[in-house]
Amino acid sequence: MAKPRAAKSPKPQPAAEAPRFVCIHGHFYQPPRENPWLETVEVQDSAAPYHDWNDRITAECYAPNGASRITNKQDEIIRIMNNYARISYNFGPTLLSWLHDKAPRTYRMILDADKFSAQRYSGHGSAMAQVYNHLIMPLANKRDALTQIRWGIADFEFRFGRKPEGMWLAETAVNRSVLDLMAQEGIKFTILAPVQCARVRILPNTNPDSNPGAVVEAAEAEEISWTETPNATVDPTHPYLIHLDEGRTINIFFYDGPASRAIAFEGLLNSGEDFGKRLLAGFHPPSPGDPEIAQISHVATDGESYGHHHKHGEMALSYGMHYIEDGQQASLTNYAEFLEKFPPKWEAEVAEDTSWSCVHGVERWRSNCGCNSGGKPGWNQEWRTPLRDALDYLRDATAPLAEQLAQSLLKDLWAARDAYIQVILSREDPARSPAAILNFFTQHATRELTDNERIACLELLELERHTQLMYTSCGWFFDEISGIETVQIIAYAGRVLQLAAKLFGQPGIDLEKNFLDILAKGKSNIPEIGNGAEVYRRYVNSMQIGLEQVGAHYAISSIFRNYPEHGELFCFDVHRESQETFNSGRGRVAVGRALIYSRITEENEDICFAVLHLGDQNLSAAVKRYNADDPAEVEAFHTFSTEIGVAIRRANLPEVIRLIDRFFGQGEAPSGSQSQSPIAYSLTSLFADEQHRILNTILNQTITEMEESLRKIYEDHASLLHFLTETGMSAPPALASAARFAINASLRRAIEADNFDPADVETLLNRAEDDQIPLDAQLLGFTAGQRMKRAMVRLEASAAGDPSATGALTTALIIAETIDKMPFEVNLWQAQNIWNDLLRRSDMNYWTAEWKENFKNLGKAMNISVDELVIEEGVSAI
Repeated sequence: MAKPRAAKSPKPQPAAEAPRFVCIHGHFYQPPRENPWLETVEVQDSAAPYHDWNDRITAECYAPNGASRITNKQDEIIRIMNNYARISYNFGPTLLSWLHDKAPRTYRMILDADKFSAQRYSGHGSAMAQVYNHLIMPLANKRDALTQIRWGIADFEFRFGRKPEGMWLAETAVNRSVLDLMAQEGIKFTILAPVQCARVRILPNTNPDSNPGAVVEAAEAEEISWTETPNATVDPTHPYLIHLDEGRTINIFFYDGPASRAIAFEGLLNSGEDFGKRLLAGFHPPSPGDPEIAQISHVATDGESYGHHHKHGEMALSYGMHYIEDGQQASLTNYAEFLEKFPPKWEAEVAEDTSWSCVHGVERWRSNCGCNSGGKPGWNQEWRTPLRDALDYLRDATAPLAEQLAQSLLKDLWAARDAYIQVILSREDPARSPAAILNFFTQHATRELTDNERIACLELLELERHTQLMYTSCGWFFDEISGIETVQIIAYAGRVLQLAAKLFGQPGIDLEKNFLDILAKGKSNIPEIGNGAEVYRRYVNSMQIGLEQVGAHYAISSIFRNYPEHGELFCFDVHRESQETFNSGRGRVAVGRALIYSRITEENEDICFAVLHLGDQNLSAAVKRYNADDPAEVEAFHTFSTEIGVAIRRANLPEVIRLIDRFFGQGEAPSGSQSQSPIAYSLTSLFADEQHRILNTILNQTITEMEESLRKIYEDHASLLHFLTETGMSAPPALASAARFAINASLRRAIEADNFDPADVETLLNRAEDDQIPLDAQLLGFTAGQRMKRAMVRLEASAAGDPSATGALTTALIIAETIDKMPFEVNLWQAQNIWNDLLRRSDMNYWTAEWKENFKNLGKAMNISVDELVIEEGVSAI
């Protein structure tokens, strides 16, 4: 079998042609979706069948762009390329953090692409930094704007191992002050929309129709006037210099607006060739004074256009770039390389407080300007103003309280906040985190702090982190104050309020009422929601947790899973001190003790717990603090555990409940009064992911019984259904529903089966076709893709252990050939990447001839033109 061929280098342009360059920028970003108390993205049902929207968009866009395909006329894969290595791109820091944890191979392809692009583009990597959490910079105060820039730079350096040359502004929102802050921090350029250019003029020491650097006479320089550029009339084919304060400057690239809109909204990505042609049409005719003047045709859009917003958009991107390079009409570049080779000959001034996504400047993020997602007649966004007012109030009210608290603990609160990004980044490497925290306190603490003072400092800095996160731009972008993006930023504000109440005492407690009073002025478009204060009460209050709630989650879930003695629960560590489980029939009681520790703030608490499970969803739990240093409390818990064991063995459930109430409540009540029951936790107290997992476990038996019943109904009447189909009569709705459920469920199980039987799958597909039973194409396609991936992972492990092993290869080939016949689309991207990874292995020469032939057939079954395949550097399996 032929080894993969190396990708060809771009062909050099003929020397006589004017230097023409193409640059494609992708702004890859998702708003932070993490639960502020758990530091994890919880399950989002709207993203099904994926876990959450980050997961879904990674599968549709971020991962495919790291190993994109070019196909031949038979729609077979002939080339695999890492798009990131050729384009200009930025990724939101919070998204990169998620990718590092949840999609590490995609993350690695993104980082590797920067290194490969530096090799292609004269030492300049294509990755750009981004302001940290997509805050609208012109609406930020100076202190927050600096933190956003500094955190964005630090995050970039941590991931890419170099200083950024360019930085992306959220929504390209800009003013001169923001550019000056960026320049102060060493940023060389940014990208803006053409409508954001106010006016331009020739730089005093150059002439655009002569060689770069030509001197203009002094008298002539004084007469150089500005040219206004209304309605996006700026020439986007060259960079511009912006003069700032104290001699600072920054460079601006104004992208091609019409071409960028065509990519995002007009279907240009339906054809990779059309995409390439459109980019080549972005050049002007050569200048009469200098036919060799360099030009850059460049576009900028949301990176999600390439695969998520436009299906297979990443393939159009790949082919468009291939078309440009193959035709030798222009060279691909990135902004930093072009800037080094062709410095600006023009200067510009930006239109103050403007953006690329609001024709009213930056009003979309503070007023009812009319910009919205559309589709909701009669709705308004008057809520945007009180939302910003409420957050501004919270920021400004906490700042002096934070400064006062920090006086005895930190040398400079705001310098410490800027440096805190190193602590945040260290959480991605648990082995590095303790040293990073120690180094942070060594540099910024006023003295050696006690444990409680360290906790207070970390909580204070977490408060400050969440004052940044609560300004994430997506909270204002859409139509409704109860939308998930807006609830997310209000939840960040909720975390600020919780920490303020703990840190600042009564002044911090008072903040919530004032905050909600302002937020209540934001009226919802949904009558039952009412206003922003109700959004907070309905959605955010239920999210707020403390260590006791974490303990309750641990206690309840321990009934359904075995935790190790030392385990992790989201951003908490849990050390099990003791646990006993007593069984009686379907009833179970677990009692135990554990230490809960926050890896974020170092706060910790000993708890004891009791959980009573009576089967299915019937469960209750009680939790309270536990003091292991108090002999009386130790003895009381021991007695309680013993009595619980006796009561459950006697199947005396009323006594079990009474014992739990007495121990976790207030003890025996005075005569004539009632005791106070403890806070009762149930399955609804579980965090979302674990709740889904446990409920699915509970439901599995019920679902299996239902599926069996419906399958039997279908089997008993299958011949009748077939007869009705042949005669053209419609099946009764009940029978049609039973058939649809039975066939789809049986197909899903047949595809998922470890012992994959292609005959079973083929029989079910034929039945569906013969009886005109609709298939759940999305779910079955997803299931088939995951099954193929499982087979390839097994093959990869098998090949590593025994190159002559044939069992895993035979299974993978059978599954691939079966999937190839399925009447719905199956995403084989991950499986294809593993195949390519195996193909490139250095030990493939040890494989037998038979193994190689079957492996080649496996590639063909997965739509790969094996003999034509070109695989570029920077591509790996996921």
